[in-house]
Amino acid sequence: MASSPSRAYQAFLFDMDGTLITSTAAAERVWTRWAERHGLDVAAFIPTIHGVRAADTIRRQNLPDIDLDAEVAWVERGEIEDVDGVVPIPGAIDFVKRLPPDRWAVVTSASVPLAQARLRAAGVEPPAVMITAEDVDRGKPDPAGYLKGAAALGVPIADCLVFEDAPAGIAAGEAAGADVIVVTAAWTHPLETQHPTLADYGDVRLDVAADGTLRLD
Repeated sequence: MASSPSRAYQAFLFDMDGTLITSTAAAERVWTRWAERHGLDVAAFIPTIHGVRAADTIRRQNLPDIDLDAEVAWVERGEIEDVDGVVPIPGAIDFVKRLPPDRWAVVTSASVPLAQARLRAAGVEPPAVMITAEDVDRGKPDPAGYLKGAAALGVPIADCLVFEDAPAGIAAGEAAGADVIVVTAAWTHPLETQHPTLADYGDVRLDVAADGTLRLD
């Protein structure tokens, strides 16, 4: 782990895709088909899909005469059906199992059905608190999801560490006022960051204090 956080935290907030699980290949297969249907430049489009809600990705294309809800449903159905290669980030399952249940949450741009399908495929037990696309009016990079995650755990956002992998999510964590650590295991597109980075969860030691506070070494 590069330049690990030097303080203890009350809670950890995890993005899902690329942070706890690897779903990049599956997501890119589905979005490639969608982009081809609409005549988009696939190579330019695909790097923009990660870490944001499907509706926001589609809306940004400014396509004329489309039914947004229908397009989102098409993508979501494809992603739920295609979980080939969806696996946990190395060490992630054991890592989250060691966390107190009331000290961590998932904050994802995926919908509830998609999040459940991917976590199930990867063998990751969903936490008690999961903030999904349905829970926010504005998706990442808006900080609402991370603020809601901290509030649901009853922890100040300033005492949370956000685990992210994509620019929109990193920006959301920053805007929320949390510290951020960037997981690099699933990267397919290089990203420069000034935040601490984590190759995978086998690369870090977790200390859980008697009072439930969390520290990475």
